Parts: sequence; C-alpha cells; structure tokens
Amino acid sequence: MGISKWISGAIGWAVAGPLGGLLGYALASLLEKQDGTSKHKEYREYSPVEERNSFLVSLLVLSSSVMKADGKVMQSELSYVKAFIVKNFGPDAGAEATRYLRELLKKEINISEVGTQIKRHMAYEARVQLLHYLAGIASADGSVTLSEINVIKSIAIALDVSSADSQSILAMFDNGTGAAYKILELPEDASDDEVKKAYRRLAVMHHPDKVSHLGPDIQKAAEEKFKKITEAYDKIRKDRGIN
Repeated sequence: MGISKWISGAIGWAVAGPLGGLLGYALASLLEKQDGTSKHKEYREYSPVEERNSFLVSLLVLSSSVMKADGKVMQSELSYVKAFIVKNFGPDAGAEATRYLRELLKKEINISEVGTQIKRHMAYEARVQLLHYLAGIASADGSVTLSEINVIKSIAIALDVSSADSQSILAMFDNGTGAAYKILELPEDASDDEVKKAYRRLAVMHHPDKVSHLGPDIQKAAEEKFKKITEAYDKIRKDRGIN
C-alpha cells in the first residue's frame, strides 16, 4: 500500500491548511475533493481509520522539524521514521515516506500553525502519543540535543500538551539521575503518598486503551510508555522501600 493511500484516507482537516500545504502538489487533487464541512467536525465524529491516518500525516510533517532541529539530519533518524511507516504500510510506503520527508526537510515548518491545526481536531491522548514518537526520533541517534529538546517543547506548546506531560515524555529517554521522578512529574522530595497518587493518575491517563482506536501499532507504543511509567514508579518505590 503506497503512502498516498493512507494520506488519501486521512480526515479533511489533515490534508487541508498548513499540513496539506507542506505535503505539496501530491495532495492538490485530494484537497479539491474534500468536503468543505469536514474540517469543522469534532474529532470524535471520525472513524478510527480516518483518525489513525490523520495521526500519521501529522507525525510525518512534525518529524521533519525534529530531524533538522540540530542542523543536521541523521540517517538513524530517517531510518526511525521509515521503519515506522514500513511496519504499518509495507516497504513501498516506506520508500515513498522517505521521499516526502526529504522534501519536507527543505521547507520551513511553522510549528505553531501546524500544531494549532492538529490540536483542534485530535484528542489529547493522541497528541501526547504523537509527542512521544517525536521524542523517540530525537533520541534515535543515541542522544537528545538541547536544540531538539527546544523544538519538542515548542511542538508540545503548539499541540497544547502540558509542560508536565512533555517533561515526563522527555524523561523517558533520559537515564540520568532523577529521570524516574521526572517521568512521574514529581520533585525528588515528594512524599510517598504523592508518589503513589502521581503513579495512579498517570497510569490512568496513559493507559494504552486511550489510543486503541488509532491501531494496534500505536497502542503498542503507548504500552511502552505505560511500561516506562510503571518502571519509574517501581524504581522509586524500591529506593524508598514503599510497600
């Protein structure tokens, strides 16, 4: 299945506005066919397939901002995105995604405009998962630079993802001291009771079932994030001797 197939299966809002403009001439015919009222619907009215495909369009566009944040595009980052597309849509789609990415990397991405378009139509849990993928791209070469962190933070603001949630996501790719507390969105002097409450709150908010409608692959990634939260809690609990 070619990438144009899943782009054509995206919701009207995802192939209109700044997102559609960035993807360029290949979407011209699609944009002409969109129902003029579709982009004004709430995300809850869309089918799971439409939501999933729109999620992937958003991911592809924002990926280019993260990849060139530090002034150089690493092959490991390109491979990370390509592998995701191949896993979901096959080798042909992966090759076509790479071509789209190479073109997007030549363009200036207005993060604020793109993020505003996405947040109007995508559920909060899906936006958090989108940010998690983008952080994964930044860490694909083994390290996350300050410029990449700043771009991810800018995207988080544009997507209206809370500062606590974005910091928690970035901490999932950090093995340094205090990362477990950052994942749970806590200061290191938090009480045992606060640790327990934070874990319960995040476990509910980031449960994989929240994004099950986006497909099994995205749900699996959410499971990995959920696992990171549990591991952080277990580490703190073990260090403190919490029952």
